[in-house]
This record gives sequence, structure tokens and C-alpha cells, in this order.
Amino acid sequence: MTDARSRHRAPSLSAAALVATLLCAATTACSSSASSESAEGNKPKTAWQEPASYTYTLTSSTQVLAGTFRVTVRGGAVTEAVGLDEDSRRQARDLPAQVPTIGRLLQTLEKARSDNADTAEAEYADDGHPVRISLDWDKNAIDDEALYTVSSYEPTPDQRRSGHPTAPVRRLHRPDHVTRQGGVRGR
Repeated sequence: MTDARSRHRAPSLSAAALVATLLCAATTACSSSASSESAEGNKPKTAWQEPASYTYTLTSSTQVLAGTFRVTVRGGAVTEAVGLDEDSRRQARDLPAQVPTIGRLLQTLEKARSDNADTAEAEYADDGHPVRISLDWDKNAIDDEALYTVSSYEPTPDQRRSGHPTAPVRRLHRPDHVTRQGGVRGR
């Protein structure tokens, strides 16, 4: 009778050992591929330096900026943002300063990385400019995710590079204390 019990226990123990071995192997395989992907997959293959002038199409899904925009950058600043759908047309009209240069997108990515965001990933084109940036500062928070897709990127021919990996934020309004000639009024 003990032989019959042993026969029934042996398959049960073997199945449990097999499941434990498979779980351990899967966990090891997943963690090693994820770490190599996050270490190597988030770096561009070539160094890219933002040109002073270019155009690109931005598809953005964030709390602040949502929609598709055709963006023109001149002298390192956004000079024109055309909304390509109803939401983006309204946002380009009402919130033009929210439409970023590619350099500003990269600054946001670096800020998320330095703040130890739960997700701060990017995919890059062969020339090194980002084509997709995915951010999530806190995976347990709602509405802090951001996804930016860059397409139709075209540097303006014969334009010198800005010399900086990122471009400055454009100013939309002249401060009240600055005159049209550039002088400063007394306060």
C-alpha cells in the first residue's frame, strides 16, 4: 500500500518541481532581457545634435498637449505649430508655448530619467533623433503618462547647427519692461 501512495506523490512532486523550475527560468530570462533592453535600447546609435532649423510632425498624448502638430523650428525655437486635427488646432491656437522643439522633448526625457521616473524610454532613428518617447513618472498615478511620436523630421538645408544638443524655449511675449528697441524701461 505504501508503494501506491509513493506512486501518486511522485508525479505530484515532479509537477511542482517542474513548475518551480519553469517559473525561475522565466523570471531570470525576463529580468535579464529587460535590463539589457533598458540599458542599451534607450541610447541612440549615433550622436544627434539638434539643428537650428527644421520641421517635424509631433503626435502627442499628454494631459497638457494632445493631438498631431506640424512644427517649424527656426533659430532653435518653435516659430509655427499647425494643428492637424480638431484638438491640436485648438491647442496650437490657445497654448502655442506648449508645442516643444525636439530638443525640449529630449530635455523632458532626461528630466524624467534624473527624477527616476518609472518609465523614461526612447526609440531613435538611424541619424540619432528620437522617433518615440514614452514617459510615466509614477506607474501608480493616473494621468502622468506621456507619449510623443516624432515623424517627418526634416532639417532645413544649409542651416548651421545650433551648437547645443537642445534648443531654448521660445518667448511669446516681450516683457513689459523692455521697449520695442530693446532698451529697458525703468520700473
